[in-house]
Amino acid sequence: MGFPVIYHPNYVTPIPEEHRFPMPKFKRLYEMLLRDDVIRSEQVYEPEFPEMDWLELVHDRNYIDAYRNGTLDKKAQRRIGLPWSKGVVTRTLTAIGGTVTTAKLALEHGLACNTAGGTHHAFPTYGSGFCILNDLAIAAKTVRHLGLAKKILIIDLDVHQGDGTAFIFQDEPDVYTFSMHCEINFPSKKQNSNFDIPLPAGLDDDGYLQILANHLDDLLSAVKPDLVFFDAGVDTHVGDRLGKLAMTDRGIYRRERMVLSACHAAGYPVACVIGGGYSKNIDDLVYRHSLLHRAANDIF
Repeated sequence: MGFPVIYHPNYVTPIPEEHRFPMPKFKRLYEMLLRDDVIRSEQVYEPEFPEMDWLELVHDRNYIDAYRNGTLDKKAQRRIGLPWSKGVVTRTLTAIGGTVTTAKLALEHGLACNTAGGTHHAFPTYGSGFCILNDLAIAAKTVRHLGLAKKILIIDLDVHQGDGTAFIFQDEPDVYTFSMHCEINFPSKKQNSNFDIPLPAGLDDDGYLQILANHLDDLLSAVKPDLVFFDAGVDTHVGDRLGKLAMTDRGIYRRERMVLSACHAAGYPVACVIGGGYSKNIDDLVYRHSLLHRAANDIF
C-alpha cells in the first residue's frame, strides 16, 4: 500500500478566509501528492482528535483553556503571531492529533508522513512564532505514556531552532533533541537542545549536507531510538522569506533522503512532519514540502 500519509481536511473548511495564512498550503500539498502519483488514496489517514490528557502531558491546563476559549491576553496572542478564531483552535488540535497518529503509524509501518505539523516554538505555558501547542512534544510524550515507545529522538531540521521542544525535554533523558538551525535566525534566545548545530547565514546545499552527514549516523547509533520524529522544515530554502540559508529544491530533497535512508537502514521507525516554510509563491512552497513525501516514496 505504501507508507501512511496523514491529511488534515479540517485545516481548510472551518477557517475564515482572513485567518487562513499560511494554511492553504496543506490542502494543496495533499492535492499535489495525489496528482503527481506520489501517494494513493488508500495510503491516506485522517488524524484522531487529541484527548485533553495528551495536551496536559506538555502544556499547562490554564493556558490550554485560555487559548481554546479565546481569553488569552493581547500580549500572549501577539507572541503567537496568529489571529484567534474557533477555526484556528480546530486546526491546532487537529495538527496535534495528526502528529500522534503519524507516530503510531510509523511504529506500525516503519514510516509515516504528516501533511502538517512541526509547531516547535510552543512552550508549556505560552505559544510563540506561529506555534500554539507543541505537536512534536505532545506526540512524543503521548507514545511514551501509552507504552508504545520509550526512547525518542527528535531530528529538527527547520531553519529555526526548536526552542520550545528543547525546553520541554531538557530534563528528560529518554527524549533526545537534535537541532540544526541558522544561528542568527529566530528565536533570538536559544534553548539548549541535547545537540545543537548553529549554521552560518548563507550556507548552501553542499555545506549543509556535509555537516548533517558528519553527524547523522553517529547520532542514531548513540541514541538508539524506538522512534524518530523528523521535522523537515523547508524554510532552509534560499527563496524563503524567513530563512537566511541558501538551500535549493535539490538540496532539500537530498536532505530528506539522507535522513530517511539512515533511519530506514538502521531499522528505526520515523514519523515525519513538514515544519516551516514561508515562500511568497505558494506553488513553490507546496512543492518544497512535497519533497519529504517524494523522498519517502522513493525509499520505502
